[in-house]
Amino acid sequence: MKKRQKNRPGKPTFIEMEKSTNINNEQTNFFVLYYEPFGKFLTRDNLVRIQIISFLICSITFANTHAQNQVIIPVTLSGTEFELNLQYGTHQFYSGFDTETMGVNGDILGPTLILNRSDFIEITVNNYLADTTTIHWHGMHVSAANDGGPHTTIAPFSSWNPRFTVLDKAGTYWYHPHLHEKTNLHVSKGIAGFIIVRDSEEAALNLPRTYGVDDFPLVIQTKTFDANKEIVVPSNADTVLMVNATIDAALQVPAQVVRLRLLNGSSQRNFNIGLSGNQSFYQIGSDGGLLSAPNAINRLKLTPGERAEILVDFSSRQGETIYLMSYASAFSSGIYGAASPGIGPGLVLNGYNPNPMNGTDFNIMQFTVASPGSHPVTEIPLTLVDVSPISESSSHITRNLILTPASMGPNSLNGKFLINNVSFDMDVLNYTIPLNNTEIWSITNHSPIAHPFHIHDVQFFILDRNGLPPIAAEQGRKDVVLIHAMETVRFITKFSDFANDSVPYMYHCHMLTHEDDGMMGQFKVVSATSVDSEVEHDDGEAISIYPNPATTRVTISMRQKRIQLKSYKLYNALGQTVLEGNFSSSSEFSFDLKKIPSASYFLVLKSGKQQFIKKITKI
Repeated sequence: MKKRQKNRPGKPTFIEMEKSTNINNEQTNFFVLYYEPFGKFLTRDNLVRIQIISFLICSITFANTHAQNQVIIPVTLSGTEFELNLQYGTHQFYSGFDTETMGVNGDILGPTLILNRSDFIEITVNNYLADTTTIHWHGMHVSAANDGGPHTTIAPFSSWNPRFTVLDKAGTYWYHPHLHEKTNLHVSKGIAGFIIVRDSEEAALNLPRTYGVDDFPLVIQTKTFDANKEIVVPSNADTVLMVNATIDAALQVPAQVVRLRLLNGSSQRNFNIGLSGNQSFYQIGSDGGLLSAPNAINRLKLTPGERAEILVDFSSRQGETIYLMSYASAFSSGIYGAASPGIGPGLVLNGYNPNPMNGTDFNIMQFTVASPGSHPVTEIPLTLVDVSPISESSSHITRNLILTPASMGPNSLNGKFLINNVSFDMDVLNYTIPLNNTEIWSITNHSPIAHPFHIHDVQFFILDRNGLPPIAAEQGRKDVVLIHAMETVRFITKFSDFANDSVPYMYHCHMLTHEDDGMMGQFKVVSATSVDSEVEHDDGEAISIYPNPATTRVTISMRQKRIQLKSYKLYNALGQTVLEGNFSSSSEFSFDLKKIPSASYFLVLKSGKQQFIKKITKI
């Protein structure tokens, strides 16, 4: 027997004892792994003993015999002031391999932020990465300047200080990077964390809410690893499944009603959530908070970026082992996770097959049911909170969005996807929305694969799918909706509270490969004083800016005599005015950049009722 010990400062301690034997006439390695997690709940004397049988199967997590690893439960941060450090690290997904990762206040993932509705909070985000990045508060209703979209960048070794009042209802939200073309990289490497909002409505209900005891956050992800156990991005060969950065995750739960906060944090994969043995569970929440009543189900689709809160009654299951599963065999073609990700003959997605998760049923994690706690919740409530959908008759406008592949043919799944036939451009403003507008968005998917559509700033209510009303699971507040191939989904929402003439919000596909490739658009919400202004994007023919990027001075030149510019304003990413003035010449002018810091800015040029938005970079 060989004994190996790995002990790194500030890391868990691993002690491996290895021996060999024969199983079914095959040489097999046994490992007994003692794992000492750091943290306040476990001590050096309280070690978890795990026996691993490995058949050396190319990193795929579907061997006939598995060890189960205690799932990591993220630490919590609460209060009104938070500091988040984006940093590099390493994580042992596999024993003996230190995989390069990114995390928040640690090597991988980030702390769970516990917020109270109506609190004013201040966050300092320190970027210790060599990459520029952003942090987006997914699902939260905050101003555009605080939203953390791709325009609100955090340069390496700099900080960002969003401050806002928590306006959201009690629910499960999350945070993750949103830098255009690098969102997939930063999320896949590990930067993501939960946000739990609490309020008086939720507190009045008899629900499990003791974090880490009967209330568990579970982020489900799939990743691709190379032969050295490094994360590969981008990739469609996502053969490794994990929960909270734990492969073959296991969790001991009490024999009582338990709350699971589920988040699909995968780059692309959809899950069809269920329990082994077809045990029923109760959905109590969707993206934007609690439902009006628990919804008894045994399947729940979860698409990338989407959250759901469920209650599982383990009261009569003490001593049993139960699995959280994905019943992907029920997926029809045309969804990432089905046997075929596209609809139509001959479509191929590079790297997608073979993958034992595609179109099959598989375990996500294991629950072992222990004795109940001291104050167990043992009943499912009959009702929850008031949920009042927005009346369709109150809509001011219907916006139509069409999702299409950039190219047709058998290779279309490997190319870009477009919204209204255009790809994302940081300088293009797609919509200008008056503050307090109530709108219907009608989204039609003319591509051969389903897309999870996400919109920033607001929660919406689904009106219908191909004219049919939403199922009970989709009748709450939402910010992500899966739109199947050849399907039209309509939702209604109201753009309230926040207006900003310079910083936009995003809408996009939440398949991160599609998002990074440009399946995204942006909109501004403007105040009533500017709703009569027609905001246009310069297509490059009317207005010229040079040089851009610039170091000391830029020149603006009008190429069309019909445009008579009157004034300009230069805004930073927080929406603050840094330069403004009137035009002395209607055809050309320049201004000095020496006194402003290096960053990206929005230049708003006004001509009567028209506005032209240009992005300027000072280097």
